[in-house]
Amino acid sequence: MDPLPTAELPTEPTTIAPDGSDVRVLLASRRGSMAHFQLAGGRTSAAVRHRSVEEIWYVLGGRGEMWRKGGTAEVTVPLEAGTCLVIPVGTSFQFRTTGLDPLTAVAVTMPPWPGDAEAERVEGCPAWSRG
Repeated sequence: MDPLPTAELPTEPTTIAPDGSDVRVLLASRRGSMAHFQLAGGRTSAAVRHRSVEEIWYVLGGRGEMWRKGGTAEVTVPLEAGTCLVIPVGTSFQFRTTGLDPLTAVAVTMPPWPGDAEAERVEGCPAWSRG
């Protein structure tokens, strides 16, 4: 393992996230991993909940909304370049674009992303399912 790894953003998606967004995997260490996410304009992700990881997201571009529900707390926040948010372990979340441009973000996952079985599908944002 390279003790001082460096990476560049892949030109094409590396994989598709369990929520349906395009993922470009960046780097991982013993304590966390980082990836770039993109959701095309006019799309809504699937709602998921992570079993064992926490994430910190930083929005790079586009506009959208993020719905999060954990315990008795539930919030929907606008997303635009410069927005940063936390998705604690066990929090249900879903996001969508609110324009034609893709929504792009980088996220740090702690501990490192263990694989697609980490995310389980859940009921999404009630307001969005009503149309």
